Amino acid sequence: MNSIIFTAGARILVALLFVFSLFMLLRGHHLPGGGFIGGLLGAISFIVYALACGSGEARAALRVSPEGLAIVGLGVALAAGMVSVFFGDPLFTGQWYWVGGDSYETALFSINSVLVFDIGVYLVVLGGILSLAFAFDEET
Repeated sequence: MNSIIFTAGARILVALLFVFSLFMLLRGHHLPGGGFIGGLLGAISFIVYALACGSGEARAALRVSPEGLAIVGLGVALAAGMVSVFFGDPLFTGQWYWVGGDSYETALFSINSVLVFDIGVYLVVLGGILSLAFAFDEET
């Protein structure tokens, strides 16, 4: 598309949508949201950029291949699920480590396998949707 207004507006909208997708990812295991919704919002941000500037420039802005992103995300999600096996729990059981306390109320923050799994899902959805969208755009 050759609209200078759409191109300029898309650059701002992409940044806002992508930051909002990261916000949805990080709030997902306590409130509604998570890796799937965050990944969809992240993919939408790059799709808007591809509509404004072309899929070649959107691929360059992504800096990694969407297929590789999906593969890495699948590995991250699987690794997060395997952590529970080392603690003697069933596969994909959430593991929590509280820093500065012993519960959600007293700890400064927590490190958990649920967030790592959500990050993996985020990357799978982002990579999968973008690879489909870019393939459709490049085919026409």
